[in-house]
Amino acid sequence: MWITLCCAQAQVIEFESNGLKYQTLTKNGVTVMFATLPSHIKGYTVLQVAVSNGSKYIYGVDPEDFIFRRDDGSTEKALPARQVVRRMLDKANRDDVIKLVGTYEVGLYGLQRMQSNSGYEQRRQSAIGELGGAKLKAAAATSAIAFVKTKIAPGESTDGAVFYNVEKKILGSGHLTLKLAGELFEFDPIVHSPN
Repeated sequence: MWITLCCAQAQVIEFESNGLKYQTLTKNGVTVMFATLPSHIKGYTVLQVAVSNGSKYIYGVDPEDFIFRRDDGSTEKALPARQVVRRMLDKANRDDVIKLVGTYEVGLYGLQRMQSNSGYEQRRQSAIGELGGAKLKAAAATSAIAFVKTKIAPGESTDGAVFYNVEKKILGSGHLTLKLAGELFEFDPIVHSPN
């Protein structure tokens, strides 16, 4: 019996919510789940990500920790939030804001499994007072939505969007990986295609 317990591996669980296909995995008390958002925005593939810390330790997590490993062996690292916000400030318009916020909120508010302590909802409320043109509003909305580098204390969770630059190519076929809590989180294969 001891051999069975020590060799048991965490299993990726897949489920659907509001038309999004999620994958979730728990290791060392930390749960990570994600779904690919259906819209490409300004040359980005966007994943909705949530991390919950059920362990007794504090862990740091960064959007750049989310690596997409293609089937051909190449990798794509998620971009830092500041880089995505800067690009939205330079290039986004009103329609981009509506598309990004609408798509993200459909997934987030349709998903009742995760109640975030330091995620999107808190950042959205802080950014809601932003005034200015469409580009400034797009940057403020992106700033609220983007997954930011944070520390998650025991019992806390966070969420946000991670962005992969696919301006010149598609993300393709592969799987998401993340090193967190002393473990490698490796999710089942997924295929990203242009829309």
